[in-house]
Amino acid sequence: MSKFSRFMKANKIVKLNERFAPTTSLQDENGKPLEWEFKQISSKENEVLRDSCTVEVQVPGKPGMFRPKVKTADYLAEMIVASTVYPDLYDAGLQDSYGVRTPKELLYALVDNAGEYQEFTMWMQKFQGFTKGLDDKVEEAKN
Repeated sequence: MSKFSRFMKANKIVKLNERFAPTTSLQDENGKPLEWEFKQISSKENEVLRDSCTVEVQVPGKPGMFRPKVKTADYLAEMIVASTVYPDLYDAGLQDSYGVRTPKELLYALVDNAGEYQEFTMWMQKFQGFTKGLDDKVEEAKN
């Protein structure tokens, strides 16, 4: 038996999809909020998402010096889009019904209540394994 046998893929716990109702404005025939289905994203997918939402900003008082800054709102929206299994945010018919052209725009159209969206992003971060919110991590890094 290999000393790494416990690390073999066959022993890895499978991450199951979860359901969550991010808004009360979409309901079934009984008035119950519609649940969406979400999958976990991999560490690699997360890095790609975060990198795509990172920009270089000038360091205050230091001309010519720049530092990376994650655009948190974009990152969270992209994380939700990448995690959503159902409804299909890429569906052209669904996008057309809201008059939007991208999955991210559709996300904002479907969950258009600011408070619900905030709760949704907090739920998503926990679902993806972040124990602290991204804003908390930014504040922690500043100190």
